[in-house]
Amino acid sequence: MASKVEIANRALQKLGARRIVSLGEDSVNGRAINTAYEPVKLAELRKHAWSFAVKRASIAADASAPLFNREVSFQLPSDFIKLLAQDPEQNVNDLDWQIEGRKIITNEQAPLEIRYIYNVDDPNEMDALFRETLSAKLALELAEELTQSNTKKAALLEAYKDTIAEARKANAFERISQMPTADKWITVRNGTTFGSGW
Repeated sequence: MASKVEIANRALQKLGARRIVSLGEDSVNGRAINTAYEPVKLAELRKHAWSFAVKRASIAADASAPLFNREVSFQLPSDFIKLLAQDPEQNVNDLDWQIEGRKIITNEQAPLEIRYIYNVDDPNEMDALFRETLSAKLALELAEELTQSNTKKAALLEAYKDTIAEARKANAFERISQMPTADKWITVRNGTTFGSGW
């Protein structure tokens, strides 16, 4: 069974540092890893459309409408990290949606169906290569604080790059094939809209 402590100790192992028994351990390593774990995990989840972290939701409209320009607002789920395309086979988002704060504002009517990356808390729900990526990133983030070694930090940066590349490659094999991104010049000529930027 995977655990947060296991991920933390993999990071400390990469640093050549003493292991911990819990994230709440009152030690230099325990306090450092406890401070870094959640922010680093959230950032790594947001970086990519990880298959293990995809969730779907059907959201009810808020009681009050946005002040102007759009008709309806929807509260994002509490575990929301990153919005994905509604159709996983498409590689474009031409929906009339805007994220402002923790809300989606749009002219679409309720319910709003979304796909998104969610905040995976249980390491057993994470892909094994993502757990390795997370431990590599934790080690990189804590290298200066726990080792004071620029050489070690440089080596950990390269290790992190290799690990996340492997994780992304494995993740790509598990996803539905996507249409290549349409050339913006062609889509504009065809009258496809991409929001206020076009």
